Amino acid sequence: MPSPRIALAQIDTRVGDVDANARAVLDWSRRAAEAGADLVVFPEMTLTGYPIEDLALRASFRRGAEAALQSTAAALATEGLGNLAVLVGTVGEKSVTPVDAPGAPEGPRRPTNQAVLLQHGQVQVRYDKHHLPNYGVFDEYRIFAAGDDVCVIDVAGRRVGVVVCEDIWQDGGPVSQMDENEVSLLVVLNASPYEEGKGHQRVELATRRAHEVEAPVAYVNLVGAQDDLVFDGGSFVIATDGTVVARAPQFVEHLLVWDLLGDDDAPAVGTIAPPLDPDEEVYRALVTGLRGYVSKNGFRSVVFGMSGGIDSALVAAIAADAIGGENVVGVSMPSVYSSQHSRDDAADLAERIGADYRVQPISAMVEAFERELPLDGLAEENLQARMRGVILMALSNSEGHLVLAPGNKTELAVGYSTIYGDAVGGFAPIKDVDKSRVWALARWRNHAAIDGVFGPDEIPPIPESSITKPPSAELRPGQVDQDSLPPYDLLDEVLDAYVEHAEGRAELLARGFDPDVVDKVLTLVDRAEWKRRQYPPGTKVTALAFGRDRRLPITTRWREP
Repeated sequence: MPSPRIALAQIDTRVGDVDANARAVLDWSRRAAEAGADLVVFPEMTLTGYPIEDLALRASFRRGAEAALQSTAAALATEGLGNLAVLVGTVGEKSVTPVDAPGAPEGPRRPTNQAVLLQHGQVQVRYDKHHLPNYGVFDEYRIFAAGDDVCVIDVAGRRVGVVVCEDIWQDGGPVSQMDENEVSLLVVLNASPYEEGKGHQRVELATRRAHEVEAPVAYVNLVGAQDDLVFDGGSFVIATDGTVVARAPQFVEHLLVWDLLGDDDAPAVGTIAPPLDPDEEVYRALVTGLRGYVSKNGFRSVVFGMSGGIDSALVAAIAADAIGGENVVGVSMPSVYSSQHSRDDAADLAERIGADYRVQPISAMVEAFERELPLDGLAEENLQARMRGVILMALSNSEGHLVLAPGNKTELAVGYSTIYGDAVGGFAPIKDVDKSRVWALARWRNHAAIDGVFGPDEIPPIPESSITKPPSAELRPGQVDQDSLPPYDLLDEVLDAYVEHAEGRAELLARGFDPDVVDKVLTLVDRAEWKRRQYPPGTKVTALAFGRDRRLPITTRWREP
């Protein structure tokens, strides 16, 4: 008997666009058939996009998704793909009857997170996800009803178990029953958001499940971006001993093909994409996140302030890689305090990436405002930033660009930004990247240019002086960030302990941090919560991102002495 060929289709989908998503299923199923596949597996919630959140609660949306599912099954048969087994994620529904009322009439119909087998022009099998996550970015327990059946399908005479994402993260449940069904393969449909370091967790978890069912595990993951979430793909097949025998690249659509040999044979080894360097992985996540946000919100270009500093320089490089430098508008908005080297660095950067570079001085605007409302000190500094925000939003309104806010995670943590000023924008690409990592990513991107990672003969996009000079907002004479903040390496270390690892004051002092530094940093973080609540969304690349995963205090009274 020939060995079944399995294809894992990691594709990019758009939430709510069931027609386009259905066309993608047809297209990639065709490619799988051309590759000789017997089974093609798509990610979780492929037809609807993920996360669909409260769209699932609309009966009209569920009807539309079901109609697209049925038409996709028919279209597969019409195109001569009826024999191909197509496993696709979508929203289903089920009647919910109270557990304490057996035999009662059916209750209301609730949505489910469903995997569906399409073959021979029809829906053959439906499986509802059992374990519904309710932590971090997930809200599935509120939205979906849980399934309770085990799903095993036949593929070319072999038994293949089917589960969805969280079903392998929790012990027990459907996976624990697979050994009773003597499966030759376990396939997992996933829409697992990217977090730095999460790839190792997936492999370790799949290894446990492969050992549990005594069969390889094929893990297909969504790719692309939706809102602030990035999906990195990286689909893989793992043998029972934990060996990765096939792996797709990250952050690109890809069809990973692998042959399921006999149960007593050593597993076949397919294409294995090399792992990415940690800085490259984060950088590509940021590029993917920005590209997805721009395109899925109907924009074609972006605009932001090119100050010559490291944050706007990194954002510029990310934007150019995401949508092309010709679609990037960089605006230099010098004031009386702007240094010549910053202006030169901004112009140099724009030339390197091929951006539309403009210069719009703000001194006359600031003077006109202050004639009507005299300001000094911090109010005057913030006025400059807000003038720049007005200019960027005016260009957005008149020319249709998406405004980018270039602030980083360290600045957001301590409130080192001007609300309605540099915080203006529709998206914040490096919102979840601390200042120390900003420098590291800038250096990686320049080295990648030298190494030809993004193409031959590319010059480093970021001027070296933007990386090496002391950071400054340039809102007063001789200003540098360290006038107001501890050195960034120290600041980021304290913030990592307090924000990422939830250590309190006593723990920070026990680690040897200076009490004055600890008290200053914690006070700044606590007082800036209101600002963070108003900051634009941005790509999530860490386990804990502002705006998604945390609620920091707004008072210091709770702290231990």
